[in-house]
Amino acid sequence: MVESATAEVTEHEIVISVPVNKSEVVASFVPTDFPVPNGREEDWRFAPLRRMRPLLNPLVEQAELGGGLEAPEGVTVEMADDDDPRLGMSLTPVDRVSALAWAGADGALVVTVPKSTELTEPIKLSVVGQGNHYERIRVIIENDAVASFVLDHTGTGMHASNVEVSVGDRSKLTFVSIQDWDRGAVQVARIHTQIGRDAELTQVVATFGGDLVRIYSTFGFDGPGGSVEAFGAYFADAGQHQEHRMFVDHSAPHCRSNVVYKGALQGEHAHTVWIGDVLIRAKAVGTQTYEMNRNLVLTDGARADSVPNLEIETGEVAGAGHASTTGRFDDEQLFYLQARGIPEDQARRLVVRGFFADVLDRIPDEAIRARLWQAVEDEVANVGIGATNE
Repeated sequence: MVESATAEVTEHEIVISVPVNKSEVVASFVPTDFPVPNGREEDWRFAPLRRMRPLLNPLVEQAELGGGLEAPEGVTVEMADDDDPRLGMSLTPVDRVSALAWAGADGALVVTVPKSTELTEPIKLSVVGQGNHYERIRVIIENDAVASFVLDHTGTGMHASNVEVSVGDRSKLTFVSIQDWDRGAVQVARIHTQIGRDAELTQVVATFGGDLVRIYSTFGFDGPGGSVEAFGAYFADAGQHQEHRMFVDHSAPHCRSNVVYKGALQGEHAHTVWIGDVLIRAKAVGTQTYEMNRNLVLTDGARADSVPNLEIETGEVAGAGHASTTGRFDDEQLFYLQARGIPEDQARRLVVRGFFADVLDRIPDEAIRARLWQAVEDEVANVGIGATNE
């Protein structure tokens, strides 16, 4: 069965994908269609390939994943075989790791929210790494439904995954992906969401752990009136590499996207990368889009790379723009707080909390939200950022 499926994919599924970073890329389910990256490619030039090398080739053995799924009544949960027609409807791998993860995963977890269903509690999927593993997740929000989905990563090992999400017409989804790995973990993930007519997506990506984490989020529109709010929060400590890439493909008219990613860095060789690509196609008239990345550097020795890109193929847009800033604490904010009797170390903590508040407060689960706020407090306290950084 695997051999015949591979032959069919080789013949039909190799396509030229939407430009990413203004260059055409191959999209395929076949891993051998992608050469092993050497670090000179645009998509891999920031990544420490040596640290993710086992994921650049097929995993010989896969470990069992821990964790579990909590789903409210009415939600359908099942395992799907590789030939299930619901898989790969909108997500096609565009790099070697994603293709290897697709081919190497044993089936897919499919979670479906039926049409006209309004969930009052979030669906929570916890993934606990205990070794090296591939994973495929399929989330289907049918028409006129309202739901929240929280994907929570903890544990260790090397993890490569594909997450394919569909938001049906007039539906609303809040999708949260949390990377709270142990210090030695490595994760490379692709998250693709297809947004239906007049549908609304709020995506939150929060990364606070791991040795190397690389998340590539992509978004497509199936009809007019779709809306994407994409938020991200990340905190890199000494030696950590956190890379967040995204691509918003405005291919339908009168849709909107708003991207806000915020990161903090501290410690020697802490490195964050944010790449934001937005394409407004010729037929996507009336598009409104904006993307912003802000980075707060807390100590010397940390590095933040930020690259926003915007490509417009029509002159009939409602609005389009981007912004990127990287800097240290705002001295005026610290002075304001200290002038009111707040000690310097506490004032800096308050500034960091304010920096992340508009992202982390969007997480629907109170316990997870509190855990991430505690992670921020722990990061700040560990390095002792009350010391002056000149």
